[in-house]
Amino acid sequence: MDEKVYKSLAERLDALPNGFPPTDDGAELRLLAHLFTPEEAGLAVQLRATLETAEEIVERTGGDVDTVGSLLNGMARKRLITARRVDGVESFCLMPFIVGFYEGQGRIMDEELARLFEDYMQQALEIVLEIEPKFHRVIPVNETIQTDMEVHPYESVVDIVAGAKAWCVFDCVCRKQKALIGDPCEHPVELCMAFSEIPGVFDKSSYYKALTQEEAVATLRRAADAGLVHSVSNSQKEIGYICNCCTCSCNMLRGISEMRIANTVARSAFVNKVDADICSGCETCLDYCQFNALTMEDGFAVVSELLCMGCGVCVPSCETEAMTLVRRPEEDVLQIPVTEEDWGNERAAARGIDLNTIK
Repeated sequence: MDEKVYKSLAERLDALPNGFPPTDDGAELRLLAHLFTPEEAGLAVQLRATLETAEEIVERTGGDVDTVGSLLNGMARKRLITARRVDGVESFCLMPFIVGFYEGQGRIMDEELARLFEDYMQQALEIVLEIEPKFHRVIPVNETIQTDMEVHPYESVVDIVAGAKAWCVFDCVCRKQKALIGDPCEHPVELCMAFSEIPGVFDKSSYYKALTQEEAVATLRRAADAGLVHSVSNSQKEIGYICNCCTCSCNMLRGISEMRIANTVARSAFVNKVDADICSGCETCLDYCQFNALTMEDGFAVVSELLCMGCGVCVPSCETEAMTLVRRPEEDVLQIPVTEEDWGNERAAARGIDLNTIK
């Protein structure tokens, strides 16, 4: 392994707002060496966080356009870098680790890669999960919110789905990865979702299963019935996916169950409320709460507003309908960055990094 080139790439990735912290035993270098050839790593080190064409990259860094273009397209096909058409021309930029090329490896995930990911995540994930703003935020199960409350479009899972023009479902890379290392969970695997503004974009994919809008809503309902938490990127706009997460496999939520980090994702604007007069004390809701926010006191369920993430997963389980989500006081509602760029700027400021070095 050419340790030097992979160390340079690791440092470049850590300069992104998302972060890619080093480990004591070089787990990040072994992971990168498995995914990137030395030639790919050497080119990726020179990529910026902003999109450039192959010609612009060659003009800035040198090399042959055909060779560089071939390497760029190869990395894009492996979902190691971002590729996007700008004014009809294919352009490329660096992709972060999480959320980024980790999630793109579901098609090739095998036991070896799963263990490389696990080795790295066990050492580095706690560091990146504690930084604000969080990668993800929770979106409530739609029917659990009081109908007379104001709900912004970016707070409604159904409105997010309705705002897209193409929908798909695919395997959860986290549950797939955990199963490959011998620690599977009971939740369904094919439940992660992505969206696009381009109609029919998923129709010919061999990996993504294209859905109609109605099928996308039904998939969300299936996830909620399985006790999974809806989470999306932590911005108001440019939401392109919904992860349906669990604390047993999801890398974000495992931070709660395994690392005892209280809030590894940003909570929703809502909180669970229990009507003690009609709560039967059956304790069914306790089994559905992923965040240990429910306890029993004096024979009925009590909500910890500090621990409750406002996901609403427990609400449908209540046969007496004693539970519902209510909006938190406005001073307790977390501020959500408007765009992905705003999110990156805030996170870079929190980490004390200068984004001008990678733009």
